[in-house]
Amino acid sequence: MPRPSKPSRRRAPPLKSPAPASTDRLELMQTFLRIVDAGSLSSAAAQLGTTQPTVSRRLQALERSLGLRLLQRSTHAMKLTEDGARCYERAKELLASWESFESDLRGAGDEPEGTLRVVVPHAFGQELLVELLREYLDRHARVSVEWLLHDRAVDFIADGIDCAIHVGEVQDPSVVAIRVAEVPRIVVAAPSVLKGGPAPSHPDALARLPWLSLRTFYRGELSLTHVGTGEVRRIVFQPRVSTDSLYAMRSAAVKGLGIGVGSTWVLREDLQRGRLVHLVPEWRAAPLPMFLLYPAARFHPARLRRFVELMRERIPAALSEATTRPQRLI
Repeated sequence: MPRPSKPSRRRAPPLKSPAPASTDRLELMQTFLRIVDAGSLSSAAAQLGTTQPTVSRRLQALERSLGLRLLQRSTHAMKLTEDGARCYERAKELLASWESFESDLRGAGDEPEGTLRVVVPHAFGQELLVELLREYLDRHARVSVEWLLHDRAVDFIADGIDCAIHVGEVQDPSVVAIRVAEVPRIVVAAPSVLKGGPAPSHPDALARLPWLSLRTFYRGELSLTHVGTGEVRRIVFQPRVSTDSLYAMRSAAVKGLGIGVGSTWVLREDLQRGRLVHLVPEWRAAPLPMFLLYPAARFHPARLRRFVELMRERIPAALSEATTRPQRLI
């Protein structure tokens, strides 16, 4: 009797690792962003409150998931690959959209939470707007703020910025720009610049004096407008000192290095104490517009919406008060 044939043994297909859940992928991308921003795996691990091997495993898992090499690492250096640079930018966009999506689903009335990254001009960010920042944080205990001071144009996606307070015209048509105030400017100089003579009352007399240039807003020329008649006079000069800092320009003016044009609220206390003199008081430089800027998107997290609402409401009054009352400079 023939033996029954044995069933053929077929090799089972290799098991495949299950694709990580979406929440895991978000965590992997968050870790990747933190590695790039921190500059090393060890720094990222410290910031995330975990270990370097854990961070390394997450990076490897993300690279396996995408099928791409994202970072090139050596003993002393780490840099993004071309694919890594693309992943970094897209991951920032994706995570920001996900946070906005979650926030929108929870509803506008939910308590804002998370970290808000804001770019503010140096002078305003060091002094005038700090009180409004305190008010915002007092209202929203679950929010933390990265308060970043610089005056250059903001790359919201590349720098991971949620909002910017910007002084001057806005050139980027892709952002939401809310005009919240105008910053008045005046012409000032130390008494020593006048060498005992009377303060000039007409712009034509200013060209003969040494000048300070605030490069962000004017360099070698400036127009002044008469507050009564609307007459406009253009002044051309070769600056003795150029700077991109309003506070540096103010200090140079107080030291007698030349004439400067700056925000009235910054210069007011020096004028009242006699350290500076208001020149051509019937003439003004054009006021600078102040904007709240943030990226256009379908969804914005509650922490951003509340910040924009507060600043839009409070900045005009804060600037008006600072312009009409003495301010203690830092």
